[in-house]
Amino acid sequence: MYIERAISRKLRALASKFPVVFLTGPRQSGKSTLLRRVFSGHEYVNLEEADTRRFAQEDPRGFLGAYGDHAVIDEAQRAPALFSYIQTRVDEKDKGGMYILSGSQNFLMMRNISQSLAGRVGILTLLPLSLAELPARRKKSLSADRWMHMGAYPRLFSSDIEPADYYPSYISAYVERDVRQETGVHDLARFRAFLRVCAARTGEPVNFTDIGKEISADARTVASWISVLEESYITFRLQPWYRNLGKRQTRTPKLYFHDTGLLCSLLGMDDEDSLHMHDMRGHIFENAVISELAKVWHNSGKVPPFYFWRAGGDREIDLIIERSDALELVEIKSGETAIPKHVRNIRAFATDYVTARTEGRVVYDGPDGLRVGGVPFANWRSLWGSARK
Repeated sequence: MYIERAISRKLRALASKFPVVFLTGPRQSGKSTLLRRVFSGHEYVNLEEADTRRFAQEDPRGFLGAYGDHAVIDEAQRAPALFSYIQTRVDEKDKGGMYILSGSQNFLMMRNISQSLAGRVGILTLLPLSLAELPARRKKSLSADRWMHMGAYPRLFSSDIEPADYYPSYISAYVERDVRQETGVHDLARFRAFLRVCAARTGEPVNFTDIGKEISADARTVASWISVLEESYITFRLQPWYRNLGKRQTRTPKLYFHDTGLLCSLLGMDDEDSLHMHDMRGHIFENAVISELAKVWHNSGKVPPFYFWRAGGDREIDLIIERSDALELVEIKSGETAIPKHVRNIRAFATDYVTARTEGRVVYDGPDGLRVGGVPFANWRSLWGSARK
């Protein structure tokens, strides 16, 4: 079953303007399926295949000649020698959509692109399915716990695979393998412990030293492993919001996962019932909402301008979306009841920064249409139709 992807329109638009388009994102997010569907008139080649990769590495000129001027090259980072030859070909012909590249190792791809294809390439990120992309029959019966526990990798829905069957294999086949390839880590037991520790710290400030103490590793090793998780689109960091732009990069960020199904699996939750009463349910719900809104931005070809805010005491905003005309303040609560204390920090921020234009809302598990203290409450199911990019 093919699932229509929201990013398709932007993908076609970039291919009409740039000679090269690069689609990145985590493994199994649907990149290959999407590119073969959207660019069905292009030749398709996957560099995960050893003989094909060897051809591209040893004879890049012959390889490109064999596939012509309109090709989809999957996992293109596996043959870095190709990029300078692609540059030569696109500079000679300068036509839109000549080469469509994809890859799940963003660091390797971006390094090659910056060296050879800067100014010639449009870049997009495909994350797992957004709420808007889920099959209609699934959305109708989706509870918050099922949404979080299921996650959103396309194969779960297209092949009706249960999360307990999918995620352990995904972790072994992709997450652990990619990290071993990129870092040379040999102590797999320690790395698995590291993944579980990161999962247990979802929504908390990242502290490399503290994580290292739990797995008997130094802070530099932890920082390296987290960077690889980020480049593989397993985790991401949310920076704190300050008026001073420099402080945003020097203060401690929070850690989140791109997919809460993977997160729940790492936390040992075999079913959604185990999630409902779990003491991390609030953090996982917060993660689910932030990652969902990030998908909306990425699907429109934009980098999410997302931050969090923390001041003295317990004053904190879970998510600040920095728009050109206003700051959108989003509080995220996993409960079903709209209560006054949920809007307290939104109002505190507006008081502290009276010169900033702000818009506030609370995303929770209760009914739409309620307002408390002038602040609207939105059910998480409305996220696919209410996000303003």
